[in-house]
Amino acid sequence: MSKIHFVDTPEKLEQFASSIRAASWLALDTEFLREKTYRPELCLLQIATPDLVACIDPLALESIDPVLDILYKPDIIKVLHAAGQDLEIFYWLRGEVPFNLFDTQVAAPLLGHQEQIGYANLVNEVLGVSLSKSHSRADWTRRPLPSQQAQYAADDVIYLARMYPIMRDKLQQLNRLHWLDSEWENMTNPDLYEKPLEDIWKRLRGADKLKGGRLAVAQQLARWREVTARERNLPRSWLLKDDILLDIAKQIPLSTAELKHIRGLNDGMIKHHGAAIIEQIKESKDATPSPADQTKRKVKLTPDQDATLDILTAIAKLHARDLEINPSILAPRKSIEALIKGEKDTAVMQGWRGQLIGPALQAVLAGESSLKICDGSVVVS
Repeated sequence: MSKIHFVDTPEKLEQFASSIRAASWLALDTEFLREKTYRPELCLLQIATPDLVACIDPLALESIDPVLDILYKPDIIKVLHAAGQDLEIFYWLRGEVPFNLFDTQVAAPLLGHQEQIGYANLVNEVLGVSLSKSHSRADWTRRPLPSQQAQYAADDVIYLARMYPIMRDKLQQLNRLHWLDSEWENMTNPDLYEKPLEDIWKRLRGADKLKGGRLAVAQQLARWREVTARERNLPRSWLLKDDILLDIAKQIPLSTAELKHIRGLNDGMIKHHGAAIIEQIKESKDATPSPADQTKRKVKLTPDQDATLDILTAIAKLHARDLEINPSILAPRKSIEALIKGEKDTAVMQGWRGQLIGPALQAVLAGESSLKICDGSVVVS
């Protein structure tokens, strides 16, 4: 791997963009802060190829479009690890995320690694390299960036670029690379990065317990808070914390004077937003709320269903053993539970999972096969 290029001028950015334009794949990572903003603020963009690595400084550049134009080319594979937060940044930069993705954390269980494995652990298991975690809570707005911090950031793509070909080739050898196509497609869904306003209230823990006007007020306040937070680029909790929002919905104050009796609301908040909050309450208190049953409440399994879950989980473990993959990725527990409850389109019955494990699970549920122990081994018959 060549030296780390620190890109902080338009000239360097254009030069680096030219150097990666013909790449078939790129390893990506980002460093960001979001403690004081609604949207994550990009502080550093790291990119690596097998023989090139750069840290791009968006804080020093008016635009990083020359590189973004390349990252959004659909013919270039973008390799990331635990890509969710990185993709959210790209979503807010351009209103969509890049296509043609490969997430090493998502792919790892298909090669026998732990589900949701961390980057450092995966690097250690695949490459035998121990990475430092000393800068995981660093301030990425500092300039000049300390050399050790820059190296830490670069390592996140240097070893990603080394792992990707190894993991890709193993998946190809096992004929499993195509299994992940739907995973990559799902990661481009804009609802993952900007939840529809009509569904924002579902994030409020306990909101589904409210009824009538109280629920309608909670839904309206959640929507108002989200819109205001987006417009002002502020954390939603800076405007109104969840528990305070729910208290307001329960008490339904109709004036700023009554609003002052809500515990946790300070005078500054009431001064700046009190009138808007009261307006939202008056508009919604007599409205028909979106039904609370739209939220997914967890229904406990019956004792018989719980026993069935154990049997189907055992079936999945046997198949995962034979396939040498992580059983939790082959047959996620929640998906098996959904199948037991009668859902036909659950993940374990779709795509590659449906082909590999679906028939075996259905056979057990239909009483066409069972488990027994022979010579100390569990056998499906």
